[in-house]
Amino acid sequence: MGNRLSQIATRTGDDGTTGLGDNTRVSKNSLRVHAMGDVDELNSHIGVLLCEDMPETVRSLLVEVQHQLFNLGGELSIPGYELLKAEALLVLDQALEDHNATLPRLQEFILPAGTRAASLAHVCRTVARRAERAVVALGAQDALKDTPRQYLNRLSDLMFVLARVLNRHRTDGSTGDDVYWKSERLMAQS
Repeated sequence: MGNRLSQIATRTGDDGTTGLGDNTRVSKNSLRVHAMGDVDELNSHIGVLLCEDMPETVRSLLVEVQHQLFNLGGELSIPGYELLKAEALLVLDQALEDHNATLPRLQEFILPAGTRAASLAHVCRTVARRAERAVVALGAQDALKDTPRQYLNRLSDLMFVLARVLNRHRTDGSTGDDVYWKSERLMAQS
């Protein structure tokens, strides 16, 4: 990895550029910097989500995801370098399988709502989709490995599933559910 920061206010970015991990400088408006920023924002949103009450299995999974997103950010900051390993995808795939098995089958679209924790998970889902789009755009310009794109795609799916899990998690023993979309078409069919 490149040089670690020992001083935060360097003023080297005052000209609209930023340094990558390989010591090259690029515009702060480059596709690479957009992708890095979206991944960083996603990681920050997950940090906010972790402030909420949740099952320990979900908490430990999200902490692992934060570490993998940091790896992904590092990989994006060093062109040609690989930090996010394909094994990280297997963790997401297994979590998707495990958590989906506990949920009722969806009968209708759901709104990004419910408990605060579930709503924050939906925000993470949408930011993951934006980060994925940024990585796809960067990949069209620069050679990237498949794992970053695949990881963000799976992670957005997982955040949807975790939002459903978190809508059902209640410390008071009550049960919760998703917030369903009330489509006019479906209401007319009732």
